[in-house]
This record gives sequence, C-alpha cells and structure tokens, in this order.
Amino acid sequence: MNISSIVVQTVPKYLDEVVASLKACEVCDYHMHDEKGRIIITIEGEGVKEELEKLRVIEAIPHVVAADMQMAYSEDELNEHMEVLDNADAVPKMLNDDNIDLDNIIYRGDLKKKDLEGFAAEFDKID
Repeated sequence: MNISSIVVQTVPKYLDEVVASLKACEVCDYHMHDEKGRIIITIEGEGVKEELEKLRVIEAIPHVVAADMQMAYSEDELNEHMEVLDNADAVPKMLNDDNIDLDNIIYRGDLKKKDLEGFAAEFDKID
C-alpha cells in the first residue's frame, strides 16, 4: 500500500469550488487549505501506477492549476527499512570496546555512518 500527500494549487477565487470537488471526489482525502489556494490532500494506492491514475483524476478537476506529490509512503519500503534496523547493532561496537577510553571519543554526528574500526585504529596511534 502506498500513501502520498499532494499539494493542489488553484486560483483563490475558485478555492471553495475546488475544495468541494476534492471532498466529493472518491480518489482522495481532503485535509486542509489556505486562502492562497493551496490544498492538502492524500491519495492511497496498491502501487505507484494506481496513485498516478488518481493524480490524473485530481489534475482534471476544473480550476486545478497544479497537483504535485510532496511526500510518499510505501509499506514495502518501510518494511525493508524496519528489517535493516531490527538487524542492526543498537550500539556501535566501538562504544562497547573496553579498550577504548570513552572520555576520548569526540562525537561529530552519527556514529553508525562512521568507519569505527578505522577510527579505533587511528585512535590507538594517538596513545
């Protein structure tokens, strides 16, 4: 299942008409709008193809100037990321190494993205 947020743009004088059309439309869920003619909706689909078909329906609504996907969520993609996180070490190996003085570790961002083995070797040279 995919879910995507879409920003729909219309001319402010047609805002009420476009919002009413979107609320009545069965391909999306209306969430909010502002006085400048920006409208936030979401669509769902079994895949990208279905979402694009729904986007085309929205683009065809009278007075819609633009409808652009902003954020997308894919259940399959989330499951893949969750599997990686579930199989990852919760704490970098370096922080569990009793041979390294933790007071000498300088944090400069995400330790999981660092080459900790190489860092530990360089750190040993300093002592």
